[in-house]
Amino acid sequence: MSAVQKIIDDGLGGIEHNFVTARVEDLVKWARSRSSWGASFGLACCAIEMMGTGASHYDISRFGMEVFRASPRQADIMIVAGRVSQKMAPVLRQVYDQMMEPKWVISMGVCASSGGMFNNYAIVQGVDQIVPVDVYAPGCPPTPETLIHAIETLHQLIEDGEIMRRRAATGAGAQVELSATLPSSVSVGLGTK
Repeated sequence: MSAVQKIIDDGLGGIEHNFVTARVEDLVKWARSRSSWGASFGLACCAIEMMGTGASHYDISRFGMEVFRASPRQADIMIVAGRVSQKMAPVLRQVYDQMMEPKWVISMGVCASSGGMFNNYAIVQGVDQIVPVDVYAPGCPPTPETLIHAIETLHQLIEDGEIMRRRAATGAGAQVELSATLPSSVSVGLGTK
């Protein structure tokens, strides 16, 4: 638990002169983790669950995510929900590149994370081949509670600064060259008797 979080949880009543000292970096990480705006990239059935998560029953606004943004320039979290086709991969990367730094990605569902049951040439076998993924939300489709847990996990990673350290060490988020064309020859492994 960071010093800022401890002060927020305990309140300012115990502080004699009602002022807080903290590093600016800690305050920025704390603010970023509590005011994230999502860019929805819903491609299949998982998008329905993502819309359900945004409904009033789950009150996603308590995490600072009152609305999902249609413009990537106004968002800092991209939620990729569903399978990504080879032809959609350049569009996904373009939307990711249009987002302002710092930016984070949640891969929602088995299809986005690993291609799911679509193990063929037309579907990208994991969105992490296109953009750097920070948190995976498993399920087919994941429940709204699973997505909320993924958002909470991402917020904790943002506040701890773990994501920025990992990206600096691995160079994640670098440009990836994508082609919108399908492979000319496709080999399909068929079992023989």
